[in-house]
Amino acid sequence: MGTETQGSSAMHAPGAILLISCYELGHRPIGLTRPLRALEEAGFAPDVIDIAVESLDVEKVERARFIGISVPMHTALRLGVHLLHGIRHINPDVSICMYGLYATLNADYLLSRGVDFCISGEASTELMALAQSLVEGEQSETQEADFPIAELPPLEMYAQFEDEDEVRTVGYTETTHGCKHLCTHCPIPPVYDGRFFAVQRDIVLAEIHEQVVEGATHITFGDPDFLNGPTHGLRILRAMHETFPSLTFDFTTKVEHILKNRNHFPELAQLGCRFVISAVEALDEQVLTILEKHHTRADVEEAIDIVHGTGIALRPTWVPFTPWTTLDDYLEILQFIDARRLVYHVDPVQYAVRLLIPPGSYLLNRLEVKALSLKLDEASFSYTWAHPDPRMDELYKTVNDLVENDARTGVDALETFYHIWTLAANMQGHPPPKQRRDVHLPAPRLTEAWFC
Repeated sequence: MGTETQGSSAMHAPGAILLISCYELGHRPIGLTRPLRALEEAGFAPDVIDIAVESLDVEKVERARFIGISVPMHTALRLGVHLLHGIRHINPDVSICMYGLYATLNADYLLSRGVDFCISGEASTELMALAQSLVEGEQSETQEADFPIAELPPLEMYAQFEDEDEVRTVGYTETTHGCKHLCTHCPIPPVYDGRFFAVQRDIVLAEIHEQVVEGATHITFGDPDFLNGPTHGLRILRAMHETFPSLTFDFTTKVEHILKNRNHFPELAQLGCRFVISAVEALDEQVLTILEKHHTRADVEEAIDIVHGTGIALRPTWVPFTPWTTLDDYLEILQFIDARRLVYHVDPVQYAVRLLIPPGSYLLNRLEVKALSLKLDEASFSYTWAHPDPRMDELYKTVNDLVENDARTGVDALETFYHIWTLAANMQGHPPPKQRRDVHLPAPRLTEAWFC
C-alpha cells in the first residue's frame, strides 16, 4: 500500500532492513515474525529470509542496508557465522547485527569477525531502537513510499504434527519471554537472570489467528516454560479454544511445574493439549544437582503419571553425556525409557546430546565445573571437556554417528533405541537388552527432531 511518510529515510525503503533466521527447531521462527511486525508498525519495510527452508536470496542481501541475523540457539549461531562471509562478499558495506540468546554470550568473538552489533533479550524492541538510531542523519524529503508486507515461508514448509495417521499443520507462538528458573546449563539465565515477561494476550491470540487463517491446525507454544505464568497461559488457551475448538497444541514446562500444576492437566487435555515437552535431562542425583534442575527421579516418575493420566503424552528431553554421567547412568536412562514405554516419546537425537558449556554459562560458577580442564573453543562457541572415562567419549561419537545415519535413512526410532542400548551394554560387558517391541506404542510428535 502507498503511504505518505514524513521524513522517511533510506532505511525505510522496502528491503533496506533484512531479517535472516538460521534455525528454530523446525517451526516458523518467531525470531523473524515478531521483529518483522514491530518494524512494520514503526514504519519500516523489512524483508525476511529463513535459510532453514529457503536459500539465501542474493538480491535481498544486495538491497539491504542493515541485516539482522537471529541466533536464539547454538545451531543457529554456527549457521549464522557461516553466513557472514557470504553476506560480506555480496554486500561489503551492510551493517550486520546478530540477535538472540547466543549473540551476547559470544559477542567478543562475533564482533571480531565482522558483526557490527550484538543484542539479546527483547529483540523486537532493541532491533527497532537500533534501526531508529541508524536512521538519524539520513533524513530525506517527504515522499510517497510503498511498504509491501514481507512474505514468510508457508507453514507447510515447516515441521508437521504427527500422531499415527493424523497429520496437522503447525503454527508457533510464545506467551512469555525469559524464565524465572536458573538451570545452569540453559542459555536463558545469563540473559534474563531469573526474570520472565508475559506477552500481551491480544498479541498472542492475533498471532494464532493469523496462522490458523494460513492453515495451522496445531499450535506449538515455545515458551522456555509455559507454566512460568500458568494463569496467563490458561487464559490464552481458553480464549483460543473458544474461537478454534478443533485446534490442538503442545508446550514445554519443567518437571516441578507439572507437579505443582497437576490440577490443571485435565483441563489442558480438554483444551486440546496433545503432548508436553519437559527437560528431564538426567536421572542421576549428582548431575541433576549440578544442572540445578530441582527435581528427582521420583518426581519424573510422578510427572509422567500425571500427564499420561490425562491422555496427554510427555516427551522428555535428555542430556545423557556430561562429565559426571557414568556408563551405568547412561544405561539407566535407556532402561528407564524402556520400562516406562517412552521409546516413541523420545527423539533419537536425545541419546546423543552432549553437555554444552557456552561462554557466560551459569555452569561456570559450579565448583564441579571449575574442577574440569576446560578450554574455550571460540569458533565452536563453547568450552571443550573430556570425560574421565574414555569409553563415554567413544560412546558419544558412536551414538552420534548412528543417530545421524539412522535419521538420514529413515530407520525406525525403536530400532535405533535398541541398537544404542546394545552398544552401551556391550561396552559395559552386559548382555544385550531384551527387545519389547509390542509394548512401545506410537506417540504424538513433531516431524522435526529437537536440536539445541
